[in-house]
Amino acid sequence: MRKLALLTVLAIAAPAHADVGLGVFLGEPTGLDLKIGLSPRSGIDMVFGWDTYRDNRDHYGHLTYLLTPLVGHGTSVIVPVRLGIGVAVFDDGDFNNGTNVAARVPVEIGLRFRSVPLEIYGEFALKLTFIRSHGDPYADLDGGIGLRFYF
Repeated sequence: MRKLALLTVLAIAAPAHADVGLGVFLGEPTGLDLKIGLSPRSGIDMVFGWDTYRDNRDHYGHLTYLLTPLVGHGTSVIVPVRLGIGVAVFDDGDFNNGTNVAARVPVEIGLRFRSVPLEIYGEFALKLTFIRSHGDPYADLDGGIGLRFYF
């Protein structure tokens, strides 16, 4: 019985997929990007930075669960297509003028190089703001390009 309990604890505690990427995302939003692989086909993506300077907004962060339903395999690159669901928190109006919360649904296409631990990716996301400090909820599109270095 003790051996079974020990094996169960070790199986749960074993790392699933040690795939961690750190980089930058440029566009709307702009910030530091951290992607943590949960399995070969799923992960958590976090971006912390700025929403946009177009409307004098700053302080942005999102947490997104990414699923990779399609992967293309080339001789020098892997091309993952990722779909996600997550939440974003950002300021509204002039700096520190209120907090918004939005659901986000991104689509991401990457080029992950086989010879170096590097990925270049593009993303666009539907952002549905459901808690807004000023005005009614609204829908918006975000997007940009990113670069991740994997450990």
